[in-house]
Amino acid sequence: MARGAALTPDQARRLSAYNERVFERFVRKIRKLPSRTPYRHEETGHQTIFDTLVHILNVHEVWVGYILQGRNSDRELDTLFHDPTRHPKNWKGLRAYDRRVWALVRGYLARATSRTLAQRVRAPSWMPGRYIAADGLLQTMFEQAHHLGEIVGVLWQHDRAPPEMTWIRVGPWLAASGRRRTSTGSKVLRSARHS
Repeated sequence: MARGAALTPDQARRLSAYNERVFERFVRKIRKLPSRTPYRHEETGHQTIFDTLVHILNVHEVWVGYILQGRNSDRELDTLFHDPTRHPKNWKGLRAYDRRVWALVRGYLARATSRTLAQRVRAPSWMPGRYIAADGLLQTMFEQAHHLGEIVGVLWQHDRAPPEMTWIRVGPWLAASGRRRTSTGSKVLRSARHS
């Protein structure tokens, strides 16, 4: 992103809420698979469906809980990366970690302002470049979409339909009633509420 955040706080909250709902859909779907399937080596970037879900949470945690909040020293990140609760091996551990990470994300976004989203953040040395907070949030969102795409591919390979994902709606034109006005002023129903 260039100067200033192209992502408003409201859009960031909406996108993040959408991401959380989609993540939960995937967890519910994957938990219904035969018990060994989520742990089977699938030749994906993080080997198993389960470990891919864990990685998605890892990304949200490191960016939102640490980098965007200035907690990015090598010591702090090393401590985080070696925290065993970040690497759950079962559904109970994933659920506890999932709750912790999404609470962190919601807490950060509840305090986010246009100014904080436009603030420069210092990423670790292994991530060259310059970033603002909005970049970090978008990175977590795109990273999640990328890895859920890997899971979708694995599910199709196992002849299973992935959870439904719908259009992302973040525009200010949405009224609280779930309706929007067209340029002529007539009301149009919002698409089906699957998100």
